[in-house]
Amino acid sequence: MRKIVTIHEKKVWSTYVQKAFKYDFYHTWYYHSLDKSGLPILFIYQEKEDYIAFPLLKRSIPGSDFYDFTSVYGYAGPISNVDFKLLDDDFMERFKNSFLEFLKKGKSVSVFSRLHPFFDQIPLMEKFKGVHSNGKTVAIDLTMPIETQRSVYRRSFKEKIKWLRKHDYKVKMSTKIEDASLFFEIYTENMKRVGAKDYYLFSKSYFIDLLASEEFESKLFFVYKNGIAVSGAVVICTNKIMQLHLLATRTAHLMESPAKLLTDEITIIGRQMGYEYFNLGGGVNFKEDSLFGWKVGFSNLFFEFNSWRFIADVNKYNTLLDERSIDHHAEVDFFPLYRSFSVQHN
Repeated sequence: MRKIVTIHEKKVWSTYVQKAFKYDFYHTWYYHSLDKSGLPILFIYQEKEDYIAFPLLKRSIPGSDFYDFTSVYGYAGPISNVDFKLLDDDFMERFKNSFLEFLKKGKSVSVFSRLHPFFDQIPLMEKFKGVHSNGKTVAIDLTMPIETQRSVYRRSFKEKIKWLRKHDYKVKMSTKIEDASLFFEIYTENMKRVGAKDYYLFSKSYFIDLLASEEFESKLFFVYKNGIAVSGAVVICTNKIMQLHLLATRTAHLMESPAKLLTDEITIIGRQMGYEYFNLGGGVNFKEDSLFGWKVGFSNLFFEFNSWRFIADVNKYNTLLDERSIDHHAEVDFFPLYRSFSVQHN
């Protein structure tokens, strides 16, 4: 049985997610309701009690009557009520055939989905081909002793954290919705300083809505100096995993690196609350850049991060490239290529 659950069916969407063997907040109805870049849907393939659910965002392709799909910001991909390692091969094949039929009937050209580094989604997605390696994410195992965790910190990080504590930098956790405005202020300043694209700029209401969710726990962490919040993070917690969703520091305090103390303190609080992993994520656009290098300063535990890049209608995909005068073989890490503005303007 195939079923398409829309964002207007909150109860149904939430039921499928909550019954999954593994899921993260990225899969929830509430998190999808915050994304305005497309129409959120939950594709369901089900046989008796067993199912595979795939959350996606449906988008119209400008200048055509065709569509494509993408995923929300973060780590998503398919989920199931059965451990992916135990899914029957024939069941996965039938899911594949049903999904391909859905794409064909819906005049869909391509699908892009970020996959979850902690889940075993690859065997299923390899049925289609199109699994693309995006590098690694950095995580901290919160089940190990804190002394063992800190033993792998970069030496300069250890020294800086010690210095920050000595100079009365304090970390506080908050779940107060009014504190969303404070993080918004710090985050927006941070993003403007680094010249971030609009994709990474979020409204104040976005942070307020994150804290208001009943489907997952959102927490704000701030570093204070002399009563002023100088750095902050949004951490979202689901099923034993803490996700570092966003992190920012005021420009005037960059040299003190308060985010190092913030990261260490979050792991202490996470342990106390029973979480098993603190996922720091990867670099900007999946690259092993300076941000990735900063995260590696805390841990040598890596998870493979992949995306699924699937062309459902090859002829239409190539036609869209031709209409936009885009080289079919352009060496640009962007999918689908017909939506790459950087290529169009080169």
